[in-house]
Amino acid sequence: MDKTIRMSPPQDGVLVLNKAGGPTSADCLRALKRGLGLQKIGHAGTLDPMAEGVLLVLLGQATKISGPLLDAGEKVYSGIILLGVVTDTWDAEGRVVERHPVKDVDDARIKSECAFLVGTYEQEIPAYSAAKYHGRPRYESARKGIEIPAGTKPISVYRCRAELVGPERIAFRVTCGSGTYIRSLAHSLGKRLGCGGTLEQLTREYSRPFGLAQAHTLEDVLEHPEDFPSKLKSIADALPDCPHVRLSREDARIVRYGGKIRCPVAADSFPAEGLPVLMLDPDGKALALGVAEPPQGTEAPVLRVARGLWNA
Repeated sequence: MDKTIRMSPPQDGVLVLNKAGGPTSADCLRALKRGLGLQKIGHAGTLDPMAEGVLLVLLGQATKISGPLLDAGEKVYSGIILLGVVTDTWDAEGRVVERHPVKDVDDARIKSECAFLVGTYEQEIPAYSAAKYHGRPRYESARKGIEIPAGTKPISVYRCRAELVGPERIAFRVTCGSGTYIRSLAHSLGKRLGCGGTLEQLTREYSRPFGLAQAHTLEDVLEHPEDFPSKLKSIADALPDCPHVRLSREDARIVRYGGKIRCPVAADSFPAEGLPVLMLDPDGKALALGVAEPPQGTEAPVLRVARGLWNA
């Protein structure tokens, strides 16, 4: 007998999930989809299986805002680095490939070396990652023992604090932009300290704009399906940095047909060209992501629909 609870009407919004260590992000989404009968589900940035913490699960029309959520960027991680050990995956789930003695490592030196990890630069991509090389995930080549050129990607690290919590372990907290590999930061810090290091534990505390205080465990969500709608954050809540414009009923009707509308805000508060604008219907519900177009001559500035967020 199928015990799946089918959500009616379809749910639109963001579930802030407190992922446990062990399952993949895809495992969590499959469990939600199967257990709650959700039809349209996605995420805004995965977590490795060993990692725990904030996973933003997107439902219904919210699956269309993954780009703006990822662009919003800022994330906060904390965890533990094991010194003197290097694995092929740069985390505790990998195979140990090097061991080194831990010498002359103290908090002053750790602080000094952490300073080199802060900034915007090209970060080395782990061999065991989903990043593509010639159209295929790098981990496929790594698992087969096929050597491919090391890759890099631009990242931003805003803050990095770390301290010894034992003779061979460092506790850290990092604030960074979207797409940063924390495993790579752990690997880089271990190299700078001369003894190697591997990521042993990782928690994502914050993924803008939501943190652990707003997160729900998978078990709680699945065991109390009747409370599921109340656990969702709205699309508007998920995009606090995006200008919000509430439309009249007539403008909302035009937007639903894909038409352009005059920007219904004062000229001095008109959003910069190219920035996304969240258009709300008269009731305050997300209607569409729009793009601001600058005025032409004496014409008023307009908004055009970039992505509709309404249900047919």
